[in-house]
Amino acid sequence: MLHGVDHLPIVKTLLLCDEAATERFAGALAALPDVRLAYIELRGDLGAGKTTLVRHLLRALGVQGRIKSPTYAVVEPYELPDLTIWHFDFYRFSDPREWQDAGFRDIFASPGLKIAEWPEKAAGCVPLADLALQLDVQDDAARQLRLTAQTKLGAKLLNGLGPTCLNTVGP
Repeated sequence: MLHGVDHLPIVKTLLLCDEAATERFAGALAALPDVRLAYIELRGDLGAGKTTLVRHLLRALGVQGRIKSPTYAVVEPYELPDLTIWHFDFYRFSDPREWQDAGFRDIFASPGLKIAEWPEKAAGCVPLADLALQLDVQDDAARQLRLTAQTKLGAKLLNGLGPTCLNTVGP
């Protein structure tokens, strides 16, 4: 049994034909109230569009100003009136002691949205993601997005995207 799920993970695949489709997908995800409680991980090669998707998601949630990649800082926090968001980038993460020293365990135990790029670099430290997003480059503009719900919350998010999302992000 997966963490809170008594069946195999639920998987959906979408084609994001351009950046505007990525922005529409991020808007649909941001519109789901439960996303504010989720841990979402993004996987994909360098240049696959992970940070672009995160930027669109944060904008759709109401983050103003500059949204920078946390590649060197490892985490960038964002405080909204009714939501705290932590954007992690574990690309340069190499020492599990850093997890404890930086207080990441406390962050993951607190309410709010957690988004992690390169979660495999922090394997054994990060919890099971509610929703895992795999981005694969199709051509210069298009990306295939595979969404995997790994928990009940993830399944609720994935089911909440529904056919409307599928119709708005496709070609």
